[in-house]
Amino acid sequence: MSALKEIEKAYTKHAKDVYRYLLSLSHDEDLAEELTQETFFRAMRTIDRYDGSCKLSVWLCQIAKHLWYQWLDKRSRWNQVELTEDVPCQESPEKATLLYMEKTALYQAIHTLPDPMRELVYLRLTGEFSFAEIGRILGKSENWARTTFYRAKQKIIEEMEAEK
Repeated sequence: MSALKEIEKAYTKHAKDVYRYLLSLSHDEDLAEELTQETFFRAMRTIDRYDGSCKLSVWLCQIAKHLWYQWLDKRSRWNQVELTEDVPCQESPEKATLLYMEKTALYQAIHTLPDPMRELVYLRLTGEFSFAEIGRILGKSENWARTTFYRAKQKIIEEMEAEK
């Protein structure tokens, strides 16, 4: 099978998963779409380096993750501020501050998790992937994803209680 046909087949089968993975990381539909296209472009250029030691979807998500990190690096160097016309918050400043502090504490607790566990939590919470999909993306089983997510929740709860 030619490399182009192989990439077309991979795109048909895995583009939605790669897009959802990138959306879970970026929370931006346009950026996720752009990075998905770039992922498959890079995959097409480097398909000869794919050795089959992992599932194709895992390899594609690794490319996507590296592209995401590159985008974050470029963005941090630009340090740009996006102008928006947001409607002012109707909540009191105290409530908004408390919500911000709780959200910050949650993400700090998630950040302390070891890498596969942290990535699983992000996929589940922000990407809204099913446990079966997460297992496929990370090259593990659905049961592994369920068990690891449960353990991650317990660690997050412990971390947040220790901060109080």
